[in-house]
Amino acid sequence: MDAIDRKIVALLQEDASLSLAQIAHRVGLSQSPCWKRIQRLEKTGVILKRVALVSPEAIGQGLTVFVSIESGDHSSAWLSKFAQTVTAMPEVMEFYRMAGDIDYMLRVAVPNMQAFDTFYKKLIDSMPLKNVTSRFAMERIKSTTAYPIPLEPRNLRDPKKKI
Repeated sequence: MDAIDRKIVALLQEDASLSLAQIAHRVGLSQSPCWKRIQRLEKTGVILKRVALVSPEAIGQGLTVFVSIESGDHSSAWLSKFAQTVTAMPEVMEFYRMAGDIDYMLRVAVPNMQAFDTFYKKLIDSMPLKNVTSRFAMERIKSTTAYPIPLEPRNLRDPKKKI
């Protein structure tokens, strides 16, 4: 990715509803080469998809819960079944396999405590888990989906050194 690609990605992360003309103007290209770059960024998997971000409170999903899970089983068969089970749960917004003292971390969005209790029971009944700990968010202070994009490529071995 060159500096123009990086600018395009940064713009789309901030506002994917920008028109092609607006993006092209902001990065200093005409529309056709700009569109080709966007298509290439999508084809190569840099841009995964373009979506609308929704307020969880506005749609009745205002309770955010971070669920950490310890497993007694670390086999690939167990992980495969667990991943399939958890990814099928619509309340799970994010799901990570972790390093450290916990094995998995979930970010769960539900309307209220009763809905979380229903989710929790479904989770612990789905398969054997060693420990499940839930932490409830009281206030969202920062939430972003935009990754920082340095406008110049960096040397991965020495991040302060430009390529």
